[in-house]
Amino acid sequence: MKKLSLLLFLVFGIQINAQDQPKNLNICLENYEYPFTVRFINLNEQKQELEMAYMYIQPENSNGKTVLLLHGKNFNGAYWETTINALKDEGFAVLVPDQIGFGKSSKPAHFQYSFQQLALNTKKLIDTLGIEKINVLGHSMGGMLATRFVLMYPEITENLILENPIGLEDWKLKIPYVSIHDWYTQELQKDFEGIKKYQQESYYDGEWNEEYAKWAKLLAGWTLNEEYPKIAWNAALTYDMILTQPVLYEFNKVEAPTLLIIGTRDRTALGKNLVSEEIKAGMGLYAQLGKETAAKIPNSQLVEIPDTGHLPHIESFQQFISPLIAFLKK
Repeated sequence: MKKLSLLLFLVFGIQINAQDQPKNLNICLENYEYPFTVRFINLNEQKQELEMAYMYIQPENSNGKTVLLLHGKNFNGAYWETTINALKDEGFAVLVPDQIGFGKSSKPAHFQYSFQQLALNTKKLIDTLGIEKINVLGHSMGGMLATRFVLMYPEITENLILENPIGLEDWKLKIPYVSIHDWYTQELQKDFEGIKKYQQESYYDGEWNEEYAKWAKLLAGWTLNEEYPKIAWNAALTYDMILTQPVLYEFNKVEAPTLLIIGTRDRTALGKNLVSEEIKAGMGLYAQLGKETAAKIPNSQLVEIPDTGHLPHIESFQQFISPLIAFLKK
């Protein structure tokens, strides 16, 4: 009886452990299902053919408006599922691309990343779909892209929404330059435990649950694939883009009405591990950065969500979605 109990304990323990671990994911996530139908647009950029994945969700009772959702660096379009459903129920069409180098989109061996290039790719998608006006919402790195997009295409932008965008401070003034090779080396060393540790500490104030874990598992699943070096290389290139192409100096040029949704517990900042404790203590202070950014953008309003970190639409959904919908319906 004791042997049987021990056997059952070991088998059950193995099953629990297996469920807690990521699965091997293909380079373009062919074996990972998104919440809505994924389509692709072909792009001929920088002497190569690329595929840009996107979801385009239509509501049953349209209010005639479309919302563009731009993902962050450690994410893809799938993490917008609850936001998409809420917007769709309110009559909004929702367009959710995976940028080149992310999610189900192509991972080029060589690509000169810039926010201008990603904005141009997104504009081509919008034009292909025949969308004339759009509301632009960007989270994290997507906030930097959203800002560049509305600066480049003010004529089609109705509103801008920034959810805990990175780049509210100029990190290249605070940290030593990190070469693309060094970023690449760091990426190659990533695994599930390291990704979980970073997200748990940086995003969720030490908390952890399955809703948080599935996004860490998605990133970690790539590290198990033999083609992971391609993903790591693209990640390194986008780190360089973020650090060398700040948008904060142009916030005063944004013409569109703007809503900033800021989880004030957020302390996200690139390169904090490269500086002294004194400098580190002054980086990523979103409770302060949100107010400073709102003051820079001419026609803006700030919604602060206390006790919330880098992902309000995951961690504090109702506090995120209510002001968002109210703003879009003005």
